[in-house]
Amino acid sequence: MIAKKFLKSKPVCKATFTLPAEAAQGAKKVFLVGDFNNWDTAEGITMKKQKGGLFKTTVELETGKEYEFRYLLDGETWENDWEADKYVATPFGVDNSVVSTLN
Repeated sequence: MIAKKFLKSKPVCKATFTLPAEAAQGAKKVFLVGDFNNWDTAEGITMKKQKGGLFKTTVELETGKEYEFRYLLDGETWENDWEADKYVATPFGVDNSVVSTLN
């Protein structure tokens, strides 16, 4: 799930990414990886574990764009956002989640 807050003072969208506990599958660590960090798994954005087992993080994204992303669980399992704005096929035979900052 992605909650978005568009700032009026600058062209930025604060996007809060939430991975529910059932999607996290008991993961110890979850990272957000995507276009916004060049898909660098070593530089994935660490998501904080919340009460109830869900993971959450907030990222500032430039407005007017669409970003592909996925969640990386424990460094080995990829998971999509079940409520992404849309999904796009990849050359690897899987879909990526997409978050849109188009106003």
